This record gives sequence, C-alpha cells and structure tokens, in this order.
Amino acid sequence: MSTPLVTILMPAYNAANYIGEAISSVLCQNFTDFELLVIDDGSADETAAIIKGFTDPRIIYLNQGHKGIAYALNMGLREAKGRFIARFDADDVCMPSRLQKQVEFLSADDRYVLCGSDAEYISESGDHLFNFTCIGHTHEDICNQLYILCPFIHSSVMYRKEAVIAAGGYSPHAHNFEDYLLWIQLATYGRYANLPEQLIRVRFNPASVTIDEKWRGYRFRQLKRKIILKGSITPDEGDELKAIIQNQNTQKIKKGAYYALCGKKYLVNNHQPSKARTYFSKAISTHPLRWDNYAFYLLSYFPQRVISWLYHIKPI
Repeated sequence: MSTPLVTILMPAYNAANYIGEAISSVLCQNFTDFELLVIDDGSADETAAIIKGFTDPRIIYLNQGHKGIAYALNMGLREAKGRFIARFDADDVCMPSRLQKQVEFLSADDRYVLCGSDAEYISESGDHLFNFTCIGHTHEDICNQLYILCPFIHSSVMYRKEAVIAAGGYSPHAHNFEDYLLWIQLATYGRYANLPEQLIRVRFNPASVTIDEKWRGYRFRQLKRKIILKGSITPDEGDELKAIIQNQNTQKIKKGAYYALCGKKYLVNNHQPSKARTYFSKAISTHPLRWDNYAFYLLSYFPQRVISWLYHIKPI
C-alpha cells in the first residue's frame, strides 16, 4: 500500500459497545487516502475481536497493554505514516465529509498546524443531547480563549504530525487533559482553526475516561489551572492528579457524573425538562449526597427563560 496522506489515530479501551459504529463511520468517508491506526489500551472485553472482524487493509491494529491514553497516542504518533493526523475516539461517529474538509483546509494554507470542528453530542444510546459550537473558529478567537477553556474537541482535530512531535507529543502526566496541555505547547508552531460545522458526533457515556470536572473537586481544578497557565507539568504534579482520579474512578461516581451531565444538557442546551428530571433522578439515586442534583431537579420545573437567565449568570 502506498503511503497514506492521513493517519486516523483511535485509542480504544473496553469500547466493544461502540467501536464497530466508530470504525464503520471512518470507512464511509468521502476521502479515502488514509490508514486507521487502532491502539488497544489492553481491553478486557470484545474490542479486539470487533476490530479484527473488519477486513479493510487500511485498518492497523496495535495492542500496548493497559498504559493509558497518552501512551497509546504517542505510540500511534510513532507508528503513523500519514503527514496529517486525524484524532478520533472509539465511541464517536465521523460525518462522511470530515476528513475531506479538514485535509482541504490544512492543504490550502501551510501556516495552520491544527483544525477542529463543531460537533453534535449524543447520549450513551445515541440520542441527540445538544449541538456544540466551539469557543472560537478563527486563530485569533481561539488564542484569546486558549488559557481559559480548551478550544478543541480532541476527537475532532486534524493536525500536522511533524509539528506535534516537535512540540513533544502527549504528556503522560497530564491525566485527563493531555490534549489541552498539548494545544498550549503547540501554539508557537502555527495557526489554529475550528471549522464551523459539525463533523463528528461525540458520545457521552459512563465508561468514558473524562467526567464533569466539577465532580473532580477543587484541588484537581486548581492544579490543572496552574499547569495550563505555565504550559508544563512535573511528574509529581502528574502523580497527584492520578491519585485524585483513581480515588474517583468508581462506577458510582462515573455513572452519577454521566447522569448529571446529561440532565444539565437536557435542561439548558436542549430544553426537555421531563428528560432532564429522569437523568437527575438517576444521578440522585446513584449519588444521593450531592446537593446540586436536587437543586437541578427543582430547577427543571422553572420556565425556560429563568433557567437561561440563571445559566448566563453562572454557567452550570
């Protein structure tokens, strides 16, 4: 096979429920000059069998054992043949024109090292949750917000491999925000953009590594903020982050955070108060000591204009 222009980098860990749909959405791309590099992070379910069930020669399967997403991504960068890297998660869905539009954008202007996109967010079962618009689409707008909020959906980005390798790749210490720290470090290598259209569908699910950071606690957010502002991380800081996460990575907390997040989205972004109450009820049942779930449940009975007003005063 000739050297592909694009490598799609897909880490996977216990993704058997979703990875078949994710891979199928890649194989349906209008743009075909790619390889799909799937790095199995030591899955214990049927993930490997599902991947190997596809016969397309562009799919390359690697297994690194269970080391974590940063190690999987760095392994993928080392093995990638493509000049452009398209990040994609094993539980998301690509729109058919995604690769074509991002390749066209990056090929048209060498100044740009990365472009992401807007997205549709869906629930575990694939139901529409809300439409997401990035905090900025132009380089200037993105840079104005870069140290305030992560400006990219990780699984939506395409970037130049050489630039990311030169920036140092993904830090294995920046647990749960290895992407955001990389964007900080990559900013001096070129320009950024987000395409103003939904090129992926992002799935919330309770098995996801990432949960609502309000559930992580003040110390996690404080430490993350410090690291982002200085643009680097020490092994000791990484160990502290890891300890916080390990103490919270229980099924109880993951499910509770997932239910609460879906409830908030149905309350604020996709106003369906009855569905919001269903999710808040599940969050309360899963984690009854969190007072904020009760407050959101009661808030769901307020008129939409009141909820919107409160949200703009203090985002939830």
